Order: sequence, then structure tokens, then C-alpha cells
Amino acid sequence: MNPESPIEQLQSLVTDTKEQIAYYQELGIELVERPLSTEASGSGGILACPSPLASNPEQARMPALPGLFPDLKPPAETIPKSTESFEQIHADLVNCLRCPLHQCRTNIVHTEGNRRARLMFVGEAPGADEDAQARPFVGRAGQLLTKIIESIGFQREAVLIGNVNRCRPPENRAPTSDEAAMCKPFLLREIAVVQPEVIVVLGNTAMRNLLDNREGITKLRGHFQDYKGIKVMPTFHPAYLLRDPSKKRETWEDLKKVRDYLESTAKISIGPGR
Repeated sequence: MNPESPIEQLQSLVTDTKEQIAYYQELGIELVERPLSTEASGSGGILACPSPLASNPEQARMPALPGLFPDLKPPAETIPKSTESFEQIHADLVNCLRCPLHQCRTNIVHTEGNRRARLMFVGEAPGADEDAQARPFVGRAGQLLTKIIESIGFQREAVLIGNVNRCRPPENRAPTSDEAAMCKPFLLREIAVVQPEVIVVLGNTAMRNLLDNREGITKLRGHFQDYKGIKVMPTFHPAYLLRDPSKKRETWEDLKKVRDYLESTAKISIGPGR
């Protein structure tokens, strides 16, 4: 057996200390006095006097562990590589009845594209065209997304495209938090399979559901976020750009950052596949 490294020993000490503190707290103990040595007590090992700290309960109170080891940080959380196939994931969604959206859908709309993609796009939910064709982003907003993808040097077939929800909400409304919660695990399973280097989240709903962040898209767009070790770029949804074309310039600036990052990490080029 290999001996523990210093950092592993320290982490073990922290774990043991946490357990000891939890035990004391369960007993209702808030103060811990430092016993004197046998020689100092002159009482055969019996504590002759309390620790000086005992006179000041605020000083004697056990400090929080983060203050003890300010530089000791847990390993960054990452998504383990999954060996599932998309077919296995999609099989779990056949005739899905998990949320009320199944009542008005025509088709379940799955993620599609290159399953070895370095770049993934995630929207909120299918629209009428997507619901009819069982494909993500094929309506007017999807046509604009295809142009955006091509503007940074990719073909649509080279990336992965999906939504947080796979059934169309009535009147194209945003999915509720409960509806998103039912569907999100399947998206996360696909991300674990593909392990893209960058995910572009399109609009507030997709951003908030993937990142669990309540900030608005206007504030976060253009700034890389982190999702368990994967870079995430929030930007405007293509449907919003159709309503407000003045935001296309900002979206272009966001996507240029994505392009530049992928170029900087590419072994050869940012063409299809890896």
C-alpha cells in the first residue's frame, strides 16, 4: 500500500476533526479546555485549573474549519466520462410522462449532432417547427443559429445542439422550473458522454437551468462561466435576435470568444470532430 501524501494526511486530519467537532456538538459541548500536564497540575493528572481561554467563551469556542486551513481547497468538481450511448439515454425517454408537457407534444425532440463535438449549443425547449420535425432548432431561430455556427468556422453537423426540455411548452412559453427539473438530467447525461470543451447556453432559461444561476443573460453574456470543468458561454437566444436584431453584434462578440478559445486549445484546427 502506498503511503499517504502530506495533502492526503492533512485532508484525513480535517475529516477526523470535523467528525470530532460534530460529536461534541451532538453532546451539547461548546467549550473545550486544554488540560495541564501531570507535572504542572501537581494532582496526579487531575486538572488543577481551567485553561485561561475558559474565562473568555468567545475565544475558547472551537474555530470553524475553513479558518484553520484557508489554503486547503477541495478538488474542483468535474463530470466523470460516461460510457452510455445516446441511444440508451433516449430509450429512457420513450413515451415520457414525467411532466405535463407530454400532453400537448407531437414529438420528443432529442439532442442531435456530432457526438464527439468540442462545442455544444443548448436552448430552452422546442418550438412548433421542432415539435413537428422532432429535431432541435429547425425553424427561423434554428436557421439563424446555423448561420451563427458557420460564422465561427463550424458546420452544423460538427457541433451538438439540444435543449434543456425536449417537449414543446404550450404557446412557446418558457418551461417551468419543475418541467426543467424533469428533463435536465438527460441533458447532463449527454454532456457526460460527449464532454464538450465549450457549451453555449442560449437565453436566460437555458443559462439558469444549466448553471443554477439567477443572474440575467444581459449581465453574464460574453463572460465564460464554469460548469464542472466545462467552459460555458451565455449569449442571446436566436429567437430573441429575430425580435431585436441590434443584439446580433453582441452575440457575434460572444461567439468570437468561443472561437478564439477553441482555436487556442485545438491540436490542429477547429474543424469537424476532434
